[in-house]
Amino acid sequence: MGTAPFVTVDVFTDRPFGGNPLAVFPDARGLTEGEMQALAAELNLSETTFVLPPEHPGSTARVRIFNRTAEMPFAGHPMVGTGFVLADRSRDGLLRFEVPAGLVDVQVDHDARGAATGATIAAPQPLRIGGALPPGLVAECAGISPDGIVTVRHPPTLASDGGNPRVLVEVTEAALAAATPDLAAFRRAVAATPELGGLLSLYLYRRDGSRLRTRMFSPLTGTWEDPATGSAATPLAGFLLHRSGAISGAWEILQGVEMGRPSLLRTTAQRTPDGIRARVGGGCVRVLQGHAMLPDKPGP
Repeated sequence: MGTAPFVTVDVFTDRPFGGNPLAVFPDARGLTEGEMQALAAELNLSETTFVLPPEHPGSTARVRIFNRTAEMPFAGHPMVGTGFVLADRSRDGLLRFEVPAGLVDVQVDHDARGAATGATIAAPQPLRIGGALPPGLVAECAGISPDGIVTVRHPPTLASDGGNPRVLVEVTEAALAAATPDLAAFRRAVAATPELGGLLSLYLYRRDGSRLRTRMFSPLTGTWEDPATGSAATPLAGFLLHRSGAISGAWEILQGVEMGRPSLLRTTAQRTPDGIRARVGGGCVRVLQGHAMLPDKPGP
């Protein structure tokens, strides 16, 4: 029986048992795709990453990201957490990961003693804004009244920058607190909206002074609620910049409070020649380490 070492980290937090948990397999050579998916399902976290040698000069590693049911082209907290785990492979604090969505640049953050404390990543693609969804449909999915959705600035809108598209939904304070995903409504929404491609993730947000408060629901992938979602925070930052007309902007996002796992995501966005580009970063804490036991592969 073979083994595969792994470590878990809590991402977008400065203390254990906050933020979003992530499992990282720092050396996934020899694992099959089926084993990676099985390990991600077994660990039952929102995502698990598997680190492989890079395919192109100048890259640090190729990283595969799996949620409970499928591989993902890009995800934010897995890139931040994997960068933190692989900090010793960085050059002057810089890493570059190959993921299906493109190249992800990672800046490792350090404290005064030189110890890694977290990381900041750049989304692999510029902001892409998709279509709008009916507020009533979104309200059903979120388990809230339609008047809890704020549409004065924008309707619920699809957006992405390399990851799975998220529906960005501004809501009232009461609606954010009351939201509870309705799985049957999610399934109806996907069946009625071909543009979703069989996937639906809601990223609810409200303005809270100088910060944003958010919640993310993706029950069709097994994530009933996510305590911190970097690949939703970056398109939200980019979308808010797009709406503002400014050259650049920065937002702190507080997520996971309702789950008892408060997370702080620091985002920035700026206009570039190829579109709006966004970054997200935060702290990380190691929590567990161990070895997964793998069944023997059948012989020839």
